[in-house]
Amino acid sequence: MISERVTGSRVIRTVVRAEAEAVAALHARARATYCPDGHPDDGADGRAAWLGAVERPDRQVLCVVEEGRIVGLASFRTVEAVPAETVHLLQFHVDPDRWRAGIGTALHTACLEQWRADGRRTAVLRVCRDNLRAQAFCARHGWGPDPGQPPAEGDHRLFLRRDVTGE
Repeated sequence: MISERVTGSRVIRTVVRAEAEAVAALHARARATYCPDGHPDDGADGRAAWLGAVERPDRQVLCVVEEGRIVGLASFRTVEAVPAETVHLLQFHVDPDRWRAGIGTALHTACLEQWRADGRRTAVLRVCRDNLRAQAFCARHGWGPDPGQPPAEGDHRLFLRRDVTGE
């Protein structure tokens, strides 16, 4: 698990149970921004879902804290159906009010460090086809199309892959 990482007034660390509500609120704000036409409501309780993520032993949830407030988060885990050296980046969000402030880059760097420490070689993620901002961020940070999962006709997601072993 990542140890606390401090850069200036910014701290990157593992999320704790008591922060599930704050994490759910950040996720909802980010999702409302990158899905302005709305995101399908599956009826799930965001706080409960994030609490479950924080408590899962096979999942890690990192956050970026500035001035006592969570302004970024990343959630990742390995999946049984794929090689153990592959990690799935499930969620990656920065508070829209703090975009372009280096938070995403700092959080991405912390994720890479954790994945390398865990012995991961490859990372994969899904991104919404319409989320051009996320796609540009990913491209700047070394992500590219996953050749093993080409886009399916009508699918709203793109699958990306990144080598974790190098910079």
